[in-house]
Amino acid sequence: MKIKILLNIIILVLLSACGDSSPELSKLPSDAVILAFGDSLTHGNGAIKSESYPAVLQTLSGLKVINAGISGEESVAGLKRLPGVLKEHKPKLLVLCHGGNDLLRKKSVSKMESNVRQMIQLAKDKNIPVILLGVPKPGLFLSSFEVYKKIADSTDIIFIEDLVPDILGDNSLKSDAVHPNNKGYRVMAETIYSTLQEVGAL
Repeated sequence: MKIKILLNIIILVLLSACGDSSPELSKLPSDAVILAFGDSLTHGNGAIKSESYPAVLQTLSGLKVINAGISGEESVAGLKRLPGVLKEHKPKLLVLCHGGNDLLRKKSVSKMESNVRQMIQLAKDKNIPVILLGVPKPGLFLSSFEVYKKIADSTDIIFIEDLVPDILGDNSLKSDAVHPNNKGYRVMAETIYSTLQEVGAL
């Protein structure tokens, strides 16, 4: 499974070289703030705070990364919370990983999709680029729920599709069925960091 994650990164690099991948970003200034917004996957459940993916991404990038993850949060609450967080931190980039709790609790997928789309639009309205992480649908064989690709394609944002599903499909990288461990969060951070390099943000 770790090999699969590495191959996904290589594929992203090759697609970027071919000019047929996600939108390129402007280089982030040295004082830029990255906002990591989401639920427990962002908060870092299953590891200590310093091992969450936002904390590791901060170390890798040398930029300030705000961990705005709230464990158990559903997308409707995230949508209500995001405007205030954007206003407080004024980020230059949003890494969004949300909707997993809606899926686990069998809430309306269409409502979740609408909420995530509105989160993306809130950022776009402030000229904040977005990186969206795909979240797996519950099941035996984990893959990113199709709605995330649909959202990313139609909003023209950077999409990391199988990162979270691949990590949660590897027992050595997870603390329980739905959360990575410290090694898994490091893989998340390293993949996001590599993506930022490839699209020109770092």
